[in-house]
Amino acid sequence: MILKIRTFTPLRLIVTSLMTLGALSLSAEEKTAAPGDKLHVTHILGFEGVSKNANGDLFIDGDALRFQKSDNSGGQVAIRSIQDILVSTQDKQVGGTALMLGRAATPYGGGRVIALFTHKKYDVVSLKYQDADGGVHGALFQLPKGQAETLKSRLEARGLHATR
Repeated sequence: MILKIRTFTPLRLIVTSLMTLGALSLSAEEKTAAPGDKLHVTHILGFEGVSKNANGDLFIDGDALRFQKSDNSGGQVAIRSIQDILVSTQDKQVGGTALMLGRAATPYGGGRVIALFTHKKYDVVSLKYQDADGGVHGALFQLPKGQAETLKSRLEARGLHATR
């Protein structure tokens, strides 16, 4: 009986890695929220009483824009006190240290090719608002790509100004 051993050439390793990363990125794709739904966001900073980098839902509740965590805690700001909305896009590398080491160990510059597929884009919404005492504050929220426009259009429909 002859035993054949398959070897992975650098090119085969790169192609296999890219196919795996492509399959993972397609399965992890986010869907945009339908109108009227709560948007699942990350509160970066800005709402009083809400911890930094807290995950929860952002939605319009009557005359307030409200952020609510899963334990029903959260914060809110009156919509009439919001002075400006700014929407931008942020690019983050995913995979952490393990993927970074894998990229560094990939021969023949294959790490650069892998880097093309290990970035994820997010929308960032910045709000400028005024408190009851006249103080100006800001809040930052990170949303899955494409959902910031939904939030911005909902707030613009209530007469708010948005910076382009």
